[in-house]
Amino acid sequence: MDLLCVNKDSDSSTFLQHLKHLTKSQLAVALLASFGSSMLYGYNLAVVNSPAQYIKHFYNETIIESYNWTPDEEFLTVLHSLTVAIFAIGGMIGALMVGTLVTKYGRRGTVVRSTFLVFIGGALMGFSRECRMPAMVIIGRFIVGLHSGISFSVVPMYLSEIAPKNLRGFLGLIPSIHICLGVFIAQVLGLHELLGKEQHWPVLLSLVVCPTLVQLLLLPWFPESPRYLLIEKGDVQATIAALKWYRTKGNIQAEVEEMQEEQRSLSSIQTISVWGLLMDPCVRWQVITVAVANIGMQLSGIDAIWFYTNDIFKNAGIPDPLIQYTTVGTGAIEVISGMFGPHMPFMRYISVGCVVGIIAGFCIGPAGVPFLITAELFKQSHRPAAYTVAGCLNWLSNFTIGFVFPFLEIATGPFCYLIFCAVCLAVAIYTFFIIPETKNKTFMEISQMFAAKNKIQNKELSSIGQLKLDLMNGYGTLGHHDDK
Repeated sequence: MDLLCVNKDSDSSTFLQHLKHLTKSQLAVALLASFGSSMLYGYNLAVVNSPAQYIKHFYNETIIESYNWTPDEEFLTVLHSLTVAIFAIGGMIGALMVGTLVTKYGRRGTVVRSTFLVFIGGALMGFSRECRMPAMVIIGRFIVGLHSGISFSVVPMYLSEIAPKNLRGFLGLIPSIHICLGVFIAQVLGLHELLGKEQHWPVLLSLVVCPTLVQLLLLPWFPESPRYLLIEKGDVQATIAALKWYRTKGNIQAEVEEMQEEQRSLSSIQTISVWGLLMDPCVRWQVITVAVANIGMQLSGIDAIWFYTNDIFKNAGIPDPLIQYTTVGTGAIEVISGMFGPHMPFMRYISVGCVVGIIAGFCIGPAGVPFLITAELFKQSHRPAAYTVAGCLNWLSNFTIGFVFPFLEIATGPFCYLIFCAVCLAVAIYTFFIIPETKNKTFMEISQMFAAKNKIQNKELSSIGQLKLDLMNGYGTLGHHDDK
């Protein structure tokens, strides 16, 4: 996979050579889109960890006030688990909307429009304590989850389509770094010295509006995805303008020709629906690969760590005053690992060391792969539906972990981590034996690499390769050429 190759490629000179083609506009869009979307995903994963007891206390108080009934600890645990996991339900519904939204509004347009969900959700959570309404916290979490479900899929799609093929891995890494950064920021702000006090937890939850406001103000000034403009809208002039914005060097004509080849191959095919994707034998193994990558990412146990870090460390025997600092330390490891990759009382810290190892391994490897590989394995007609399927599976697995983990830990203790271990091993075996190398390959070439597994005849592939290409004359009018 392209991202893994970027992380593990020993030939650093080749990587640095590739970075020379990185333009300021490409980097700006990647940072801006990730800052207002991917970072919020990471922030919302971890932000409920620190104030968990305060939120439970708030629920307890308001239930007593409203119903004159004192709930037991188990009921409060269920209510808090619902607060944690409802974020994933919103995300799953958001993922179901991706195919329709990106086809209608484009990649950038969808990211910009979805930001308004954050302002609604942030306001609900921010005023929930004053209004004495626990439902506002749960509904607010659901709405920001809706936003994350949309942007979680659309941002990697957008970045993969503005990037030249040799930079897809690098730009695909940026959202995953921002996820880790969002987790770290939530952990730092949750310190008792900052916003980790009981009266401040609504502010902590509602701070999601700040990065979103920055994104809303700046992202509309950047062009839409060139591939969307040409292949789906047929707007050649806008495509050329967008490519010139995102490229200072390189052969724009060659890129347009490659897009036109894909467009011609899809000329008789409408954008595929989710059902059509699942039923299409030509992409069967691509769909299986995306399912394995996304389910494996969530069932690796990483979300259990992000959602319930403090509880995990408490059960490991870390003294209560040190838990919040240990949690922040793991967040710092996430960011460092993501960016740069590739005691008799001390015995209790072995558990912490294992958690840090899981986080570091996750951020070095699989953190960004599901988002990137979903874009790489499908052509334009199948990509929106593929992201819808990938997002749904990802969020459904996220919800399962968020809701079930506290009860799983109570029932099985430390043995629950053996389940995560088995999942990671299975995904590793599948990746090693099934997924081909995609580094520096075009989307058409990657589709052809799966042809044998999908039992597509060579004759079908060659017919795609022999399509006549429209040539750009002076980057303006379209002309035709004859076969020689």
